[in-house]
Amino acid sequence: MGRVNADYQDLVDEISALLGAPATLEDRDFRLIAFGAHDSEDAGAMDPVRTRSILTRRSTAEVKAWFERFGIATATEPVHIPADPAAGVLRGRLCLPVRHRGQVHGYVWLLAADDPAPAFPDPVLDAAMSVCARIGAQLADEARARADLGPHLLTLLTTESDNRREAALTALAGPLGPGGPYALLCMAPWTSPAPGLRTVPGASALTLVPVPGAAGPRLAVLVRLGASADLGPGRQAAKTLLANAQGGGAAGPGGNGRPGGHGSGSSAPPPVCAAGIGTPARALADLPAAWREASAAARAALARPHLGPVAEWSAIGPYRLLAALPDSGPGHPVDPAVAPLLTPAHTELARTAEVFLDCAGQAGRTATALNIHRQTLYYRLSRVEQLTGLDLHEGEDRLLLHMSLKAAKL
Repeated sequence: MGRVNADYQDLVDEISALLGAPATLEDRDFRLIAFGAHDSEDAGAMDPVRTRSILTRRSTAEVKAWFERFGIATATEPVHIPADPAAGVLRGRLCLPVRHRGQVHGYVWLLAADDPAPAFPDPVLDAAMSVCARIGAQLADEARARADLGPHLLTLLTTESDNRREAALTALAGPLGPGGPYALLCMAPWTSPAPGLRTVPGASALTLVPVPGAAGPRLAVLVRLGASADLGPGRQAAKTLLANAQGGGAAGPGGNGRPGGHGSGSSAPPPVCAAGIGTPARALADLPAAWREASAAARAALARPHLGPVAEWSAIGPYRLLAALPDSGPGHPVDPAVAPLLTPAHTELARTAEVFLDCAGQAGRTATALNIHRQTLYYRLSRVEQLTGLDLHEGEDRLLLHMSLKAAKL
């Protein structure tokens, strides 16, 4: 959830008092919202799963899948879950589903000191479930508020008006709270309708961002991170979106967001869609800068598949500078010396030059990467010099050619 809500804490404490055991409240994605006080002298009050949930404010995907095997996502009554030491679940649990109008919005958990868990009188359980219903109504209200945040996020990311930016920040801070940290994802291009907020794990808001002249708009997705600002939740959301991208095949080679070799000799097809993630934003006011970084990372992953399919700004190397240039497109300025090399008739020469420069000018490595004879390489490089007027023995000429070739792919 966006922030710890005192009302949730009061409601969790009410359930703890009713059932005589410390309770925790998590949303449907197993992110911690509130928890009751635990007696440090009670060895049965905690186990590794609960400890991790409280310390990191979330559970792992494996823990989520394990508990969902017991049908908690569809249950309308309390569900007893037995202990399983092999899974790190040392104590049995009672799960109270938090529902509103037929949809699950979260879970209240109580650990059992003994297994099987003691039975509670029906009136007590009914009272606890009534409190869960109040929690469910509040969570549903907040979910509806977040679903309406897209226009405000779009305004924040695209407006040049200080007044409109401040209004968008105010509108976002209401449901989300002013603090972070957040990951901001850029999915580019996004040619499908905008996905539902509930279909993206961990998403707090999303919106389509138009890009004139591009193959399609970009999808901006805001994901709240833990206190450590680890980008794991952002990566998971990006992978889910890529798996569902229109046409499939979005996940190109690599996939760890880090460069894996020069990649210029790869014949892999370009990805249908790529994801970029900016530096974690500590506050909502930092989101426009994070969006510029995420957009740059997505453009780099589209141009160089070995950087993606989920590329992080911190891992795209020289593309951090190149992506600061305007998006490529009709009329995009090209250095006049390099322009002849960028015509369709000279695609093979441009690729040869790029691989040669990626290989630090080492002829042996370049010939191997391109699977050609060295003499063929030397002939092609001489043609490159003739076309461009550049001297590949000069460092600044190499720099100009290398930057121009990379920028053209963006």
